[in-house]
Amino acid sequence: MSTFSILNASNISQADSHEDSGNWTEVTQFTQPGWRIALWAITYSFIVITSIVGNITIIWIILAHRRMRTATNYFIVNLALSDLLMSAFNTIFNFIYASHNVWYFGEEFCRFQNWFPITAMFVSIYSMTAVAAERYMAIIHPFKPRLSAGSTRVIIGIIWLVAFGLAFPQCFYAEIMMDNGTTKCIVVWPDDVGSKYHIAVIVLIYLLPLMVMFVAYSIIGITLWSNAVPGNHLNRARYEHQVNAKKKFVKTMVVVVIIFAVCWLPYHIYFILGSFKEDIYQQKYIQQVYLAVFLLAMSSTMYNPIIYCCLNQRFRSGFKLAFRWCPCIKATEKDKLKLKSPSLYQTTHRKSRTTISSLVYDVHWLGQGLWIQSESTSFISS
Repeated sequence: MSTFSILNASNISQADSHEDSGNWTEVTQFTQPGWRIALWAITYSFIVITSIVGNITIIWIILAHRRMRTATNYFIVNLALSDLLMSAFNTIFNFIYASHNVWYFGEEFCRFQNWFPITAMFVSIYSMTAVAAERYMAIIHPFKPRLSAGSTRVIIGIIWLVAFGLAFPQCFYAEIMMDNGTTKCIVVWPDDVGSKYHIAVIVLIYLLPLMVMFVAYSIIGITLWSNAVPGNHLNRARYEHQVNAKKKFVKTMVVVVIIFAVCWLPYHIYFILGSFKEDIYQQKYIQQVYLAVFLLAMSSTMYNPIIYCCLNQRFRSGFKLAFRWCPCIKATEKDKLKLKSPSLYQTTHRKSRTTISSLVYDVHWLGQGLWIQSESTSFISS
């Protein structure tokens, strides 16, 4: 989230202004040897490349295969898009700024870097929140209407609009300034507005959505893992199949949320501490601490595709198809069918349902159709 790091840079620039006090030499604590910058650059580059390739693949898997285009997966596309943009437009430029403590990219891009990262992070975490809410409604209230494609697009649009509005103040107060002959991109807040704004942002884009997701997934987990299997054997088989599929998806999204929370927690703690004690930005190793904390936060953008690939068979098949040009990866017809056709169980179920319907019709002529008809209806709707 470049916005906070730029504020950090402004504090670091304040540290630079103390060079004449006798405690600083011409080469400050923020000047790094070339080998150290090279190591940081390699690590950051790995994260950026992995994130961009992985998230583009996720977007392709969902949008290129009709069967994958569900309300939940559209929110996952939105999440992948925000992570992709975060990697492409925030990680590299923010790393360069933090490494050299000099802004090279002009005033317009300074404003953009203070506006877009908050937007992208808001979109990321609220896309996850939307997935949790959609799963909550589907599992806890299965008979209520599901989200349509139009409603899903409206929700995604609202998420982006609110994100733009939330990030605008930081963009509005961003400025280019000269400090001891070097260019800085900083946010000049009036009075103590900056600290209040940052606390409010952390609550809105971290604490609040995490609390909502914790409650939603807790209720979903209790429901799925403690529910008794009703009905006869045929009902039980289908019920267990549906519940197991839902359990796998919930596990996947819980892992996504936990990793997101862990990756961003040190970053938020870093700036919360800085809001109350600004002299921490002048400590000897603070630049290395910031680069490590920022690295962990940005790494959150690359984990989701890996999680989907490891924990979901359809996404794993999609990755095989996307990278089938690699000599070590083999994509089969079965992988194509997983993305285009119903599961084997669903196909078998449809055949069974056809057989049951025929049986109901035949038995109805024997005068016993009422009881069997009700059993059949229960089976189809369960």
